[in-house]
Amino acid sequence: MEYASLILFSTCTTYISAQVIAKIRKRSNNNIKKITIEKISLIICIIINLCILFFFKYFNFIFINLSLLFNKVGLQLPSAQFDIILPVGISFYTFQAIGYIIDVYRGEIKAEKNFLKYALFVSFFPQLVAGPIERSKNLLKQFEHPTYFNVDNARLGLFTMAYGLFLKMVVADNIGNIIDPILANYHEHHGMVVVTCIVLFAFQIYCDFHGYTQIAIGGAKVLGFTLQENFKSPYLAKNVKEFWRNWHISLTSWFTDYLYIILGGNRKGKIRKYFNTIVTFLISGLWHGASWAFVVWGGINGIYLILHDITNTTREKILKQLHINTSETGWKLLTRIGTFLLIDYTWIYFRAGGLKQAISMQKHILGDFHIQYIWGNQFWTMFGSYINLLVILLSIIVVLAIDYLQYKGINWKAQVLSQQIFFRWITYILILFFILMYGAYGAGHEQTQFIYFQF
Repeated sequence: MEYASLILFSTCTTYISAQVIAKIRKRSNNNIKKITIEKISLIICIIINLCILFFFKYFNFIFINLSLLFNKVGLQLPSAQFDIILPVGISFYTFQAIGYIIDVYRGEIKAEKNFLKYALFVSFFPQLVAGPIERSKNLLKQFEHPTYFNVDNARLGLFTMAYGLFLKMVVADNIGNIIDPILANYHEHHGMVVVTCIVLFAFQIYCDFHGYTQIAIGGAKVLGFTLQENFKSPYLAKNVKEFWRNWHISLTSWFTDYLYIILGGNRKGKIRKYFNTIVTFLISGLWHGASWAFVVWGGINGIYLILHDITNTTREKILKQLHINTSETGWKLLTRIGTFLLIDYTWIYFRAGGLKQAISMQKHILGDFHIQYIWGNQFWTMFGSYINLLVILLSIIVVLAIDYLQYKGINWKAQVLSQQIFFRWITYILILFFILMYGAYGAGHEQTQFIYFQF
């Protein structure tokens, strides 16, 4: 109950601050005074909400690091760590509420007078605990009009939810059942096995998070509301810049609009642009968790983007001199594989659980890296059985095939739902069959929560 009061407090503070800004703009004739009060109201509101987030998510992390720093100079801080349980969804609804108040301040949306309607926006249950982080310009405006049950919305919503369950239960959880025990004791396994687990983790986290957002989007659609897409075939990106345009879109765009642009964006020269980029990604990494491993993960991705921008002209000249046709299928495939490997390397820091573990894991891989090991029978025993291997491989192929259709601009869901009833039901039954037969649940399977619930 006390954690429910947190979202209520966040809702109240941002609602009141928005009303103050709206009234000041309406009544005050002094432009300087008006702008000052508006800005103070905005800053106070943001600080209050971020302080709550920092206490529950980062207090122990900051205190531990301060203690280590003081110990190095011979000082000792008194013990002040708390056994804090991270409230589910706090990172998501806090950012959603802060985004709203900034939109009001910028004049991009009017302050919502109806408190209950605004409270619904902050606590909209389909996407409350793990996003997508909705914008007031999209979701809040949809609450202005009554919604009624619509068969087409229900059909599309349920189909979307079914695909989300397939991604989570058939793909992500089956991969998790294989790689989680191995990565928990990676030092006991061959380096090639650990590398394979990191590659599979890339698909686990994608299908786990994409699965949740599909369920959220589908649930909202049944109710008559449209949430933004959070992923657009990210592993088919031809470079890291394109990857970050298509991965966790709601968070990436949030940091772009409310941090990167506020820092100056790319308006103040290249050096400032690169500084803003690295700061944005470092904070984005910290948003994911109170660990230096997440900060490093964000930093590496920021460096990727900076290097991509710096070397852009040079790359084009080299490709031209080598007479490489970048529109050929072979080159496109090569760039996509290269991009995936770059991104997959960063997942080591995301998955390891700590910076020391991530470094230790890499040392273990380098010290025991023999690619010929994959041809031995011992390597394939990591999957437990050929059925597990087949299910994982086929399900990944299905996901990539569907992503390819999306990448090409084909609305595969609309294509399926536009078919005759016989073919539609064949598709429904196949999805249901795979979820029931090969979904990781029941005896022998540990029930797993969505990975992004911890953020």
